[in-house]
Amino acid sequence: PGVPGLGGSGLGPGSPPNGAGERGLFPGRGGGPTRPGKRDPLGSLLWRGERPGEPAWDTPLGRGRPGWHVECTAIALRYLGMGFDVQGGGSDLVFPHHEMSASLAQVLTGEEPFAHAYVYHGMVGLDGEKMSKSKGNLVFSAQLRADGVDPMAIRLAVLSHHYREDWEWSSQVLRDAQERLDRWRAAAARPTCADGRKVLDEVRAALASDLDTPAALACVDAWAEATLADAGPDRHDHAHSRDLVVDVCDALLGVQLRPDAA
Repeated sequence: PGVPGLGGSGLGPGSPPNGAGERGLFPGRGGGPTRPGKRDPLGSLLWRGERPGEPAWDTPLGRGRPGWHVECTAIALRYLGMGFDVQGGGSDLVFPHHEMSASLAQVLTGEEPFAHAYVYHGMVGLDGEKMSKSKGNLVFSAQLRADGVDPMAIRLAVLSHHYREDWEWSSQVLRDAQERLDRWRAAAARPTCADGRKVLDEVRAALASDLDTPAALACVDAWAEATLADAGPDRHDHAHSRDLVVDVCDALLGVQLRPDAA
C-alpha cells in the first residue's frame, strides 16, 4: 500500500475485506466507480479528456490533462523526489487521493516509500456540512479580521480542537475563544500571578503528545484561573513568572497576550 497505517480512515488494520472500505468511500470522494471505460471500479483516472474552461494539451491520447492523482505525483517527484518527509492534508485525502498518488509514484520509480510520514487533520464543518471550496461554505480568517475579530481569538478557536478532530465552526466557538483570550490577558496584566514555571513544561509535554493543543490551552487556563483567583501561597510578585507564561503563549502557541504586540 502507498500510505502506511492509514490513520483513522477505516482502511487500516481491521478494515472491511475485499476493498469494501474503499468502495464505500470512493464515490463520495471523486472516484467515479461507474465511469465508462473503467476496468475496475477502484481504478484511478490517469488522463481526463478536454473539458471547457480547463487546461488541455495535445497528446496521442487526444487533448486533455492528467488526472489529479497524477498531477500531485508529478509535482512531488519533480520538486521533492521519492522519500520526502511528510505528506499531509485533510482526512478525506487519505483515500483515494494520497493512496493513489503514492502508488503511482512507487510504480513509476520502483522505489518506496513515497513519503515517510502521513499527517491528516479533521474536517471543519459549518451549518452541518463540511466546509468545501466547491460548495463555497467557507469562513475566511481575512474576513473575520476585516470584521474586527482579534486574530488571537481566531487562533485560539482553531487550537481549541485537536488537529485530527472533526469539528463545527460556529459563532459560539469564536465567542468562547474570545472569552478565553480575555481571561489570559487579564491574568497577564495582574501585578502578581500564580507560579508559571511549570506551564512551560506542561505546554511542551502536551504539544509533544501528538500536538495536543486542547491540553496545552488547559495548562494556560489553569494558570490564568489561579492568578485571577488572587489566592495561594505560591504567588509571585515579580514579573519573571508572568513574562514566562506570556512568552510560552507567544512562542509555542502563537498567541500574543499583550494587545499592543498582536
